[in-house]
Amino acid sequence: MGCLIGCLALVTPRIALALIFIFSTYLGRAYDTALWPVLGFFLMPLTTLAYAWAGNTNGTVTGVYLAVVVVAVLLDLGLVGGSGASARRRRD
Repeated sequence: MGCLIGCLALVTPRIALALIFIFSTYLGRAYDTALWPVLGFFLMPLTTLAYAWAGNTNGTVTGVYLAVVVVAVLLDLGLVGGSGASARRRRD
């Protein structure tokens, strides 16, 4: 089941994040409040999932876990930037 959610997270991170939020306490163990996962759902879903994984696996975000979170941030920013660039190309 965990591998299926992991594969789903790479393809559709918002759906995976919603399923994890509804059916488990995984996000609740990583975050103190529900505000950060909700904001992460709308702004940076891969980063939210990576931080939750790092927090649940290691307890802190250091070392390799920090590298995973940084890569997730870059992927999220790339997805946002890529969609803006493609919108400009369609418009022109």
